[in-house]
Parts: sequence; C-alpha cells; structure tokens
Amino acid sequence: MKITRLTTFLVPPRWLFLRIDTDAGISGWGEPVVEGRAHTVAAAVEELSDYLIGKDPRHIEDHWNVMYRGGFYRGGPILMSAIAGIDQALWDIKGKHLGVPVHELLGGPVRQRIRVYSWIGGDRPADTARAAKAAVERGFTAVKMNGTEEMHFVDSHAKVDRVLENVQAVREAVGPHVGLGVDFHGRVHKPMAKVLMRELAPYKLMFIEEPVLSEHLEAIPELASLGVAPIALGERLYSRYDFKRVLETGGVDIIQPDPSHAGGITETRKIAAMAEAYDVALALHCPLGPIALAANLQLDAVCHNAFIQEQGLGIHYNASNDLLDYVSDRKVFAYENGYVTIPEGPGLGIQINEDYVAERAEVGHRWRNPLWRHDDGSVAEW
Repeated sequence: MKITRLTTFLVPPRWLFLRIDTDAGISGWGEPVVEGRAHTVAAAVEELSDYLIGKDPRHIEDHWNVMYRGGFYRGGPILMSAIAGIDQALWDIKGKHLGVPVHELLGGPVRQRIRVYSWIGGDRPADTARAAKAAVERGFTAVKMNGTEEMHFVDSHAKVDRVLENVQAVREAVGPHVGLGVDFHGRVHKPMAKVLMRELAPYKLMFIEEPVLSEHLEAIPELASLGVAPIALGERLYSRYDFKRVLETGGVDIIQPDPSHAGGITETRKIAAMAEAYDVALALHCPLGPIALAANLQLDAVCHNAFIQEQGLGIHYNASNDLLDYVSDRKVFAYENGYVTIPEGPGLGIQINEDYVAERAEVGHRWRNPLWRHDDGSVAEW
C-alpha cells in the first residue's frame, strides 16, 4: 500500500481536516489545526507530503520519527499539529485496512465509555449559571467555565469579587456534586493566581486549569501547595519533551495534551504513559471537530489514567457548524448519563461526510482569537 495524496480542507467554524489517500482505495482522516493558524498548519502538511507520498502508510512509528527528527528544527505548535493530523489519518488507514478500531491496535480497551464535560462559559461569560444548569439537564455530570476576564499582574479585588460571584452562581445552580472545572486560561499571573486560588477554595472545584501559563512551570509547586484543587495544564505543550519538565517540576495533578497539537495518537499515548508513572491523571484537550474527538476517544480507551474528556458539542465557537455536521452517522458519539461511548468502527470509528466537507471547504474560514487590552492599553492574555 502506498500514500498517493494528502488533501486539506479548511472548514467552518475554525477547523482543518486532512484526508490521506492510498493506492489501495483506503483513505484516512485527521484533524491538524492550530486555532487561528489553520492556513499555516495546512502549509506545513503540504511540506511534509513531499516525504510521505509513495510511502507505506502502515509504518506509522517510522513516519512519525522522520517527520519529527528529519528536520533540524523541531517541536512547536505548527509542526507538531501538522504531524498530529497526519498521524491520526495514518492510524485511521491502518485500522480500516485491518478492520478494527485503533484502540485494538494499541492493546485493546480498558474502558467502553468515558465521562465528558460540557464547556459553559464564553470568553466574557454573562450567564454561565444558566448554561451550567442546562448542561446538567442534558445529562452532563461535569462542566467547565472560564474563570476570569483579562487580569493584570496585580489587579483589583473588584475583579476577584466578579470571579467569585460567577463561580458561586454556577455552583449554586448545579449543586455540590456536579464536577466544576475553572479555567484561568493563562490569563492570570502568579500574584493574582495566588489570590484567586485561595478565594476559590470553598467551591470544591474538580480542577483549576492553567492557573498560570505553562512557561511559568516553576510557579506551579507554590500554587499547588495552597491545596485548593487539582491543577491541570498542558493544552499548549506539544511533545513528551515538553511534558517531561511538567512532570519533573511537580505540582500538576492532571495533564491535558491535545492529540491534534501534541503529535497525534502516537505521541500523546507516550505522554499519557509518562504521566501515569508519576500518578498524574489524563484529561485530553479537545475543543475541536469530530475527527479530533474520535482520535481522543481511541486514546481514552487505552489510557488507564484518563478520567474525563473535553468535547466541543455546542461550544460557542461553533456558530456556523457544529461537531456532528461533518459525520455521516450523527449517533456515532453516543452521549448518555454524562458519558460518551468509545467508537467501535474500524480506524477512528467515524465516517466523514465527504461531500459536505467539500461544500463547506468552499466557504472556509479565517478565524482569529480575540485581542484584549488592559485599561492602560497594554495587551492582555486571552
């Protein structure tokens, strides 16, 4: 079997799909994207195609190493996301060729379903309590919200009070036993992270995500010593070498690699195994499309330390298209009682509606994240 073509599809709302074709008539799908940099990742995929065309798609580990090690410069969001989508598509091809889901090729499932959470707050949340209650009514047993708007290195207690009011409203709306994650989104610097985390202690959070940016890992043990809630991070890390420092530094309880950014199924499996050796939990990052979610679920099936899965159904970014629009069988992601079932079909376990993908690729997108500024005019973290 030989790879004959790699084709990318820029589709709304902000996604990039990849199809890899072979001379055996088997095609695989992946989702290589950096949100806001989709065109750049598509260019990286095209560059990598020079090596891949004519190769046997089943030699996944070797292809991964060539794509990563074959260039003098390596790592980072663009290259690792391009590798990620290619890797997902190669696993999809191999599973389809053998007639089994990817998780069977990774040792077989340790679970048949995984708990999922619903994202309930916009970047500037206005009515997160109502959104949280609606999510629970739809069967979710866990939700996640953005905790804060922009925040300066040292900011006012008025902003702290607004965060607390918002979190308290959500907690009161869903009760004491629904999992509640609060995402600082890297918007908070260490001085205010210490204040916010202490003040959030009464709300019994499931985790606090990105209390500071990942480049400030040295601050994590100090924040973890506050003992407020498990600390989660990792969506902006791209390889096992990035996560090595996280695990060695300590203080992180939950890692959140994104299999569309962190080198795909091949690399994310290794990251998860490293974390398990440190008794650290896994909650894969996935605010993306159906191919990304399918790849995540194949990993959740085989990673013992996976405990919950992010998913983007109904997320506010999906204004023009949503998660299920691009799949032929909209029941493939079976949500029930706060869980989603691991797909059992061959490869990634989903069938892409190729005609609709081609139609929406004619529309495309140029999604960019918002640009925020502080009151003094300086650029704020989004």
